[in-house]
Amino acid sequence: MNAEFFDAVADIEKEKGIPREYMYEKIRQAMLTAFRKDTPDCEDNVEVILDETKKKIEMVVKKTVVERVIDPYVEISEEAAHRISKRAKVGDIVSVPVETKQFGRIAAQAAKQVIIQGIREAERGMIYEEFNSKEHEILTGVVNKIDPRTGCAFLKISSNSDYTEAMLAPAECIRGEELHEGDRIKVYVVEVRGPQVLISRTHPGLVKRLFELEVPEIFDGTVEIKSIAREAGSRTKMAVWAEDPVIDPIGACVGPKGGRVASVVNELGGEKIDIVKYSEVPEEFIAAALAPSE
Repeated sequence: MNAEFFDAVADIEKEKGIPREYMYEKIRQAMLTAFRKDTPDCEDNVEVILDETKKKIEMVVKKTVVERVIDPYVEISEEAAHRISKRAKVGDIVSVPVETKQFGRIAAQAAKQVIIQGIREAERGMIYEEFNSKEHEILTGVVNKIDPRTGCAFLKISSNSDYTEAMLAPAECIRGEELHEGDRIKVYVVEVRGPQVLISRTHPGLVKRLFELEVPEIFDGTVEIKSIAREAGSRTKMAVWAEDPVIDPIGACVGPKGGRVASVVNELGGEKIDIVKYSEVPEEFIAAALAPSE
């Protein structure tokens, strides 16, 4: 049974990435919780030993050897101590093994809950660590379900090998876009609050990241996106600039035969995208932003 237990912990570490030491600590807490539920008058002299080498789990109560026992929770008679260790003498502390199978059903259930809670906490912590590094990035999500009452879409989003569920509120959906179960869409990670990942399809950052994926010059910094104004589902205006006068920043974003900008437009459901050249001179910048109007 003990060997199976250690194998199970190793499997959890392998499958979920939860360190075994973390699980061992939670299991120690669970066993102590169970013991204290069955023995409410016990002191803090209980210890759980998990020996990975010998694949052995043991719970012991540390008791002081005395001539006359007054408090049986912390003291043991010399005669009883000799059954554990023949060398035990008055004043020594001996480890008295506890039969864990003596735990009641309620105590065992409490132990189980502590272990399950420990796994959930570890998973939530790992999700936060993974997705926190993806703030202001694009992730791909699969629509799991759509709430017909609120219109909220629930997506399964992935980052490396980790998955979590995130809600895409109607206000964060592109106007006129219809989502169906099974659809794969790109979403922008606005913020990570604990295990909750806030995502959007309307955020200007989505346009910026999509162009970074499509335009190598933006990704390597040759072309810089200075600003984006967006009315999701209708139109986006994006100001671009290149330090090297030889490089055409607008042409780089549009791409050969308009292929690069077309890929972004398709991802955004046909949203119109105007790309204008940024200028430090306000008159020039305003004129470019309002073009073709003079």
